[in-house]
Amino acid sequence: MCNVLKFIAMKKIVIIALLLLGSSATMFAQKFAYVDTKYILDNIPEYQMAQDQLNELAKKWQKEIDAKAQEIDKMYKAYQTDAVLLPADLKKKREDEIVQKEKELKELQKKRFGTDGDLYKKRAELIKPIQDKIYNAIEELANDRGYAIIFDKAGSGTILYGNPRFDKSDEILQKLGYSPGVKSQKKSGYNSSPQRRSTGAQRPGEKR
Repeated sequence: MCNVLKFIAMKKIVIIALLLLGSSATMFAQKFAYVDTKYILDNIPEYQMAQDQLNELAKKWQKEIDAKAQEIDKMYKAYQTDAVLLPADLKKKREDEIVQKEKELKELQKKRFGTDGDLYKKRAELIKPIQDKIYNAIEELANDRGYAIIFDKAGSGTILYGNPRFDKSDEILQKLGYSPGVKSQKKSGYNSSPQRRSTGAQRPGEKR
């Protein structure tokens, strides 16, 4: 009886080992490649033009916000100077005006730089079509060459080592009609959330 149990257990181990070997063989039989989408984007002139346009819009809208913040700062300083001489009703009116202006400033910041703000929408309008073209070219390459998976070196998937022979980034650029560039070049990134500057002045009803 003991020998029979040992034989059954041994048979199970052999079956499991064969299944593991079979799945490993299937995995190794599949073709893999990788691309670097950051490198691809850096070598597409339309992408660089879109980035420049977005940076210019961000600067323009930040200046607009800064101007309104300075206006509020002047209003508050004037209020501080006049507060002692103002009757209660006029004092309250001036305070309400400042509070309203601050509310409008926050709404403008959200409108321009918020999660679904103008800059986000403009970026989607300019960049997404380029990203879609890249994805379609990658999909076409995978179907033509029979690649099971194509990794993105620039994405969250960590590639500790990649043989340049399997880097298909240049082929994607050529499919899109662009010339390959220098892969070691560094491009300046785009900041979608510019720093907001505070006026630093204390507002009516605000505690230090």
